[in-house]
Amino acid sequence: MELAGKVAVVTGGASGIGAALCRRFAVEGAAGVAVADLDAEGGAAVAAELAASGTRAAAITTDVATERSVTALVERATAELGPIDLFCANAGVAVSGGVEVPDDGWQRIWSVNVMAHVYAARAVIPRMAARGGGYLLTTASAAGLLTNLGSAPYSVTKHAAVALAEWLSITHAHEGIKVSCLCPQGVRTPLLLGGLAAGDPAGSSVLASGAMLEPEDVAEAVVGALAEERFLILPHPEVADYVRHRAEDPERWLRGMRRLWDEVRAP
Repeated sequence: MELAGKVAVVTGGASGIGAALCRRFAVEGAAGVAVADLDAEGGAAVAAELAASGTRAAAITTDVATERSVTALVERATAELGPIDLFCANAGVAVSGGVEVPDDGWQRIWSVNVMAHVYAARAVIPRMAARGGGYLLTTASAAGLLTNLGSAPYSVTKHAAVALAEWLSITHAHEGIKVSCLCPQGVRTPLLLGGLAAGDPAGSSVLASGAMLEPEDVAEAVVGALAEERFLILPHPEVADYVRHRAEDPERWLRGMRRLWDEVRAP
């Protein structure tokens, strides 16, 4: 997919990877970018920045955890910018802990990290198919291919996001729908930095597993992958090796992860 002349929607667009995607799409010549976020002020700031650079932009306050809000996002973005060519379901949250996390914590992260992707697909796939095609970008995580030490809810929901992206890619290809799934490790975003500041072991495990990238590095990887229409986007290329090792020898991989967890949680 060439981004020049296309209309893109980015959820979680007020900061981090989402903001970097919005800016990079503008540089690539996008015809319009909808900056969707629950943070209305942050989304408006990014949209104003894009508009100042000559890109049509709309800031749309959105709660991706509710289907009504996602549907309204699609309708408003279409009305203001034109038919959506690329929908980036990028918003996400993290919850630390294991199975002891209360049900409301599990429900919150499930709604944002999984159901938001379902709502987006429901809203845009029929429109895209009617026009002969379109593109979905799912932001998941390397945790969706491996695991995230210290956070069962994050690991489970990111695995689900990857699985849904695969299913959509297979099921709707005949309608011209293309899908990419973004699975980075550590990225310098408010989500990760906030966890590190709070002493969250899940964040520490991310740092222990590889280098921290800037959001702009991730946006660069995304643009390259979209041009190639590649499904799996790995800004940290070492993740491919980890996935291969996990598949080839699951027992050895589990032993290594247990050792890493022991190191991370050691006082």
